[in-house]
Amino acid sequence: MFELRLMCPEHQVEALSEALDALDALSVSVEDADAQTDAEQALFGEPGMPPPKEGWQRSRVLALYDSREQATDALALLQAQDFFAECEVLGLPEVPEQDWVRLTQSQFAPVEITPEFWIVPTWHEPPAQARIVIRLDPGLAFGTGTHPTTRMCLRWIASHGSAALNRVLDYGCGSGILAIGAAKFGAADIDAVDIDPAAVESTLLNAQANHVLVRAGLPESASGVYQAVLANILATPLKVLAPLLWSRVAPGGALVLAGILERQAEELQAAYAPYCKLTVADTEDGWILMTAMR
Repeated sequence: MFELRLMCPEHQVEALSEALDALDALSVSVEDADAQTDAEQALFGEPGMPPPKEGWQRSRVLALYDSREQATDALALLQAQDFFAECEVLGLPEVPEQDWVRLTQSQFAPVEITPEFWIVPTWHEPPAQARIVIRLDPGLAFGTGTHPTTRMCLRWIASHGSAALNRVLDYGCGSGILAIGAAKFGAADIDAVDIDPAAVESTLLNAQANHVLVRAGLPESASGVYQAVLANILATPLKVLAPLLWSRVAPGGALVLAGILERQAEELQAAYAPYCKLTVADTEDGWILMTAMR
């Protein structure tokens, strides 16, 4: 396998990526050529919304091909295009054969939520100090415990325990990790919902693997009110869902929101102001956890 490495300016990223795709690249990826330098740019996008930019000011575009001949033929065709005049060839190295399964697994180590609460992939043994463990492998649905938003939600669950977790709604459940965490800490009645049927299936499988009982379905399957409503999504859908999510919080219950950048705190507070007063309960790596009590 060979990797065609190209450099291009931001305004040519889309054209170059589409051309590589049309030229039968096995995969095409785009990276910030200035990553890990002072010139690095952070780009944050949200599902269902157009990307803020197609790429970075200096974008590195990588395309995989089965053979060197396929890659060089594709490059020859690209170099004949007008848009390629601003692009640069960085190289065409051979990608060595690897045990990709083992390599992928090596990137996922046990994740500490608290000293006694850990997320552990099935190919690892739990740490000796782990008293509560969620067994979870990377999959199609979001939520492995490696992202700060997931860790903050799980820390909230761990710090509140069964007193606040009698009936729980995990809205936008992804892998089901928050619902499973709630079950591990004593929640007796748990609904996990998502608009993605693959996430619903993933949640059911992960709950079964962790020997906990979770009901999972599409959002319309949620009913009544809950002592804890958790939604780890992103700022835009959280704002749209404000009246719905608040309507699901029982008297004395808690609303727990994540997927919010620090700079988005005020806009979330404004969106929820007609219903409740959101406060920042936790922060990590530029992300925040916001909560409100009914």
